[in-house]
Amino acid sequence: MAMLAQDMTAPATPGDRSGRAQALSAVLLGLLGFATVLSLAVGASGASLWDAMLGLLSGSEISARDRIVLVDIRLPRTVMGILVGAALAVSGAVMQGLFRNPLADPALVGVSAGAGFGAIVAIVLGGLLPVSVAATLGAYLVPVAAFVGAWAAMLVLYGISTRRGRTSIATMLLAGIALAALMGAAQGVLIYVADDAQLRTLTFWGMGSVAGATWGKVLAAAPFIAVSLAAAPFLARGLNGLALGEAAAAHIGIPVQRLKNASVLMVAGAVGAAVAVSGGIGFVGIVVPHLLRLLAGPDHRFLLVNSALLGAALLLCADVISRVVIAPAELPIGIVTATLGGPFFLWILLRQRGILEM
Repeated sequence: MAMLAQDMTAPATPGDRSGRAQALSAVLLGLLGFATVLSLAVGASGASLWDAMLGLLSGSEISARDRIVLVDIRLPRTVMGILVGAALAVSGAVMQGLFRNPLADPALVGVSAGAGFGAIVAIVLGGLLPVSVAATLGAYLVPVAAFVGAWAAMLVLYGISTRRGRTSIATMLLAGIALAALMGAAQGVLIYVADDAQLRTLTFWGMGSVAGATWGKVLAAAPFIAVSLAAAPFLARGLNGLALGEAAAAHIGIPVQRLKNASVLMVAGAVGAAVAVSGGIGFVGIVVPHLLRLLAGPDHRFLLVNSALLGAALLLCADVISRVVIAPAELPIGIVTATLGGPFFLWILLRQRGILEM
């Protein structure tokens, strides 16, 4: 930690973009604050955040209706959006550093596919569970199944790609693609036998949403996401060294195998919990880290923190758009993020081919 602090206070060298990254952190923190207020203030109901704040400042009581809307509906939804957005974005940054590919995604390691398979199994086959088990899990049946599926997929991939205590990143990537294909086939079978109500549930879960956030779901996901996000900055120095290649990183004293293990566990915990409570939300894990690399460079000391801030702010803004664009109904967040992420990747492709200039 002392070395990290020393690095961050060292004089800037030619080409060093740490000053820009620090300034960007302040901007993103302000953006997250604005997105948080916006998320609490906007909704289909007539509850007003401003009236509630004025009422509290003046010492008067807010109505029971406003309290329910703001405290029990919008606030857990906002907290969930922050947690999920930060988890997906930071996981994407870690995966891109681990694979040394700026277009890598948490889905590459099979976590998202495993979570999706677990959720579909719970939705389609949940009625076959003993009544006591179903009653105990209740509304948490799908999130629990998704989380178990994510970790099961991660354990399988880790077992395939690790030999004699060494993990092959290339093997993990290929095994993740193969496992995702197998799970996709299994999901297709389950979707084929699902009834109309189950198909509707599957459709909306696959598009992703934080509309069903409750304090119970927040408390269930928060420990896994918080621990994973807290561990991410400790990977920064290793991921910076890994950009030179595994051999070069080992020569400068980075424990490469330990770094791989910690990175995979961090991503599994964060993405598994995020997908379990929000469903499939795409593009956040790819778009956010890649955009930040373009703006402030690839230094993971700043990239991981900025990814958490921008990922949380982006998901909150996408959630607000999903509430108001067809109010009083709501669009799934996955549609909004795909609408934003698709043109962004097209822009990246055109720019890399020299068709567009920065």
